[in-house]
Amino acid sequence: MAIKFIVAKVLRDELALRGIRSLSAEESEKIAARTFERITDLELELAARDFNTSISRVDVPT
Repeated sequence: MAIKFIVAKVLRDELALRGIRSLSAEESEKIAARTFERITDLELELAARDFNTSISRVDVPT
């Protein structure tokens, strides 16, 4: 996944700009991968909430 490596590079560059140079390429790639996992989890959670809210708004004939 090329985007993971791009994000890892951006992370290393941003940290280096702030004087943090101890993060290895492998560590930054793991952080990038975990970040994408967390974003995916959040997207799924938000979609589920939206779905549940939509269902509760549907008028059920009585």
